[in-house]
Amino acid sequence: MRYAIIPVTPFQQNCTVFSCEATRRAAVIDPGGDIERIQRFLADEGLTLEKILVTHGHIDHAGGVASLAEKTGVPIEGPQAEDRFWIEGMPQQSKMFGFPAVHAFEPTRWLKDGDRVHFGEVELEVLHCPGHTPGHVVFFHRPSGLVQVGDVLFQGSIGRTDFPRGDYDTLIASIKEKLFPLGDEVEFIPGHGPMSTLGEERRHNPFLSGRFG
Repeated sequence: MRYAIIPVTPFQQNCTVFSCEATRRAAVIDPGGDIERIQRFLADEGLTLEKILVTHGHIDHAGGVASLAEKTGVPIEGPQAEDRFWIEGMPQQSKMFGFPAVHAFEPTRWLKDGDRVHFGEVELEVLHCPGHTPGHVVFFHRPSGLVQVGDVLFQGSIGRTDFPRGDYDTLIASIKEKLFPLGDEVEFIPGHGPMSTLGEERRHNPFLSGRFG
């Protein structure tokens, strides 16, 4: 499996393209906006979009989902159903954050912990990691030791928990009980900013080593 990161929206959110090397079929994770740029990347790379994956319902991650799905006709998978209220409120989010008007959407498939998603010959494991939002999920490709964590964990930081139905203790439990057991060597793509490894964050992230947490 190959991956590419396409920063989108004024929040520079890491929209991620995972692609199957054997079939050239792809999944776009968190197309928050700048849909034309995402589609241009797919075309330039000769990739066929098979599905859209969503980690959580915040507008910088999911604001472009409805538009991309409408343009391509591909299914939408994720997040977990507890984020329904965020997705239904997408038009209000666009006004709140000064985004162009966007539409709500209904995922083809709500995901839950332990699910698998597939495109081409690639299988991703789904982990439900609430705390930043109640329905946040992450996508783990075990063979390559790579996980897309959305806004759960960042290099040197953690996701915010001051939005509606965010919860700090739940977020810390998601990181320590769901992500860290994947292994120190696992690389992660966060929703914003540079990549890191789970081991690096377990050892040095000040929010997880007791200095702030």
